[in-house]
Amino acid sequence: MSRLASARLQLTLALGIVAATAIADPLPTPPVGVATAATQAANIAVAERLPLTDPRDFEDASRGLVAQLDDPRILNPDGSVAWDTARFEFLDAPAPATVNPSLWRQSQLNSLHGLFEVVPGSIWQFRGYDLAVMTLIAGDSGWIVVDPLTSAAPVRAGLALANRELGERPVTGVIYTHSHGDHFGGVRGLLDEAGAAARKVPVIAPHGFTAEAVSENLMAGNYMTRRAALQFGTHLPPGVTGHVGTGLGQRLSTGQPGLLRPTHEVPLGGETLTIDGVEFVFLDASHTEAPAELMFYLPALKALCTAEVGTRTFHNVLTPRGAKVRDTLRWSQVLDDLLVRFGGEAEVMFASHHWPTWGRERLQQVLQNQRDLYRYVHDQTIRLANHGGTQHEIAEQLAEPYFSATDFGTRGYYGTLNHNAKAVYQNYFGWWDGVPANYHPHPPEAAAIRYVALMGGADEGLRKGIAAFEAGDYRWAATVFNHLVFADADNRPAQEWLAAAYEQMGFQAESGAWRNYYLTAAMELRDGLPDTPLSFDDPDFLQGVPTGALLDALVARYNPAKLAREPFVVQFLFPDREEQFHIEINAAVAFPRSGMAPAATAQLTLDRGDFDRLLLRRVELPALLQGGQAELVGDVTAIGAFFAYLDQFENWFNVVTP
Repeated sequence: MSRLASARLQLTLALGIVAATAIADPLPTPPVGVATAATQAANIAVAERLPLTDPRDFEDASRGLVAQLDDPRILNPDGSVAWDTARFEFLDAPAPATVNPSLWRQSQLNSLHGLFEVVPGSIWQFRGYDLAVMTLIAGDSGWIVVDPLTSAAPVRAGLALANRELGERPVTGVIYTHSHGDHFGGVRGLLDEAGAAARKVPVIAPHGFTAEAVSENLMAGNYMTRRAALQFGTHLPPGVTGHVGTGLGQRLSTGQPGLLRPTHEVPLGGETLTIDGVEFVFLDASHTEAPAELMFYLPALKALCTAEVGTRTFHNVLTPRGAKVRDTLRWSQVLDDLLVRFGGEAEVMFASHHWPTWGRERLQQVLQNQRDLYRYVHDQTIRLANHGGTQHEIAEQLAEPYFSATDFGTRGYYGTLNHNAKAVYQNYFGWWDGVPANYHPHPPEAAAIRYVALMGGADEGLRKGIAAFEAGDYRWAATVFNHLVFADADNRPAQEWLAAAYEQMGFQAESGAWRNYYLTAAMELRDGLPDTPLSFDDPDFLQGVPTGALLDALVARYNPAKLAREPFVVQFLFPDREEQFHIEINAAVAFPRSGMAPAATAQLTLDRGDFDRLLLRRVELPALLQGGQAELVGDVTAIGAFFAYLDQFENWFNVVTP
């Protein structure tokens, strides 16, 4: 038994808690897959409050359809399914009791798929085949592709559909609007390094793109990807009791992501560039929806691309998967700048998600409402905080701004007013609410054991949680059941009731992200964790990562407790990139530096691609040495020791259970 497990057992015995292995009186069975009366009433209230039959969004989302893919399935090279539009055909029906009717409407809109014309003869969008939207702009000689989705197969399918319907064109430019994986991961469906270099295809990205893409997807990738599985519902089956969409789009395509490094990063402040004969006015949107983000205006077409800064939902200010908190004040100011500079000129506005908006008057109103939405949550959170409110109190007090009653694009289909107010609070004041008792509380398991003791034991706690559930207070029921589960991970009745509480909260959620998180949590409690890999650790992605950034992510895995020798230095030479790096390893850190070390303990020479495969465990070092792809000199044990001191991470660590 581990020391932690022994300590938990001793604390449990000291507090007199007995696990709920049996309950004297019969208790009700938790519902599974059905909406309770309280959930049905909550969803009916939403339908009665909102103008869900307003047709304007459906008209815009359907406008300009050119063609759809012949086969509903898009396959990866290995035969696995990257996308299947047939999985969302169930949305062609009235909203069921198990789905918030407002989210159902948004998912119906997001499921409309095909190649759509945005500006006649100039701009098209490939929508409904991934979480994001891929935009194709006709240049003088080829396609300028904006945001090549999450994985390569849908990108290939979209490009092939455009070439079939609109005429064959080569790719003459690629634009990443920002540093999130669903906007660059499919780029290798367009071209690779050799093709881009041979044809001098520009790959344009915002300032700081590469650093931020690596930070999210590699440095913090394991933890963030695990929570992203909950946020995006990647393992939830589509259906009326499961996945209906994320609000931002339907879901992420399935396939390994890649990365081509940008050939040019637009500087802070923006700039004007001509790509294949098309003038782009690039606009700086850094530190809004992403730390590295750009938008652009096409003067000749009077077309404005708002990237992910202005979409048809209230976005996340701090995502459930975890990311750097976003600046809503700057976000509102960037949107206001668009309104002032282009609101009187632009005739169409399109984004990296959802569908376009046509007409100056409507475009201006959409921009204004988006601007006011982020300014509202910012200013009202700050106002209430200065009255002494904490993040939780503020989130409960904030009412929707008036325009959210009629402008569906400002509703919380992805981010929510509740979570975003807490994110604004965090941005200014940090994670702590200022209450001394909350500054250094017990961690969840130790606290849960004490809470269960206060409840009068696990059996009594279960009864109290069931009473809250039956009263329709699912938030409190989930809190009670969660303490029972974290006090005793083997308390199966508590797990089943916690799953039931999460399920009802998911059925009521207007946010697709909230629904996915709750329903995935319920699924994990009932069925256990999946065993499929979750990672951006793929050669196609690592190939685009600068070596310095790769080593920074690598040494973040260094566990000083494993050091079993005197401090040492390992030198790496990558002749294919003409790069030299060394890492100093001591009892606290492993610190990488560019250049040659004065006195390295060992030196390993190999190509970066082979180094990537070595890190991914797709090849062993002895095989590279024997095959002549690598050369090792000096203390041959030092290289092996360094790699042995790096922790290996489990993808599916526990989140909803201890």
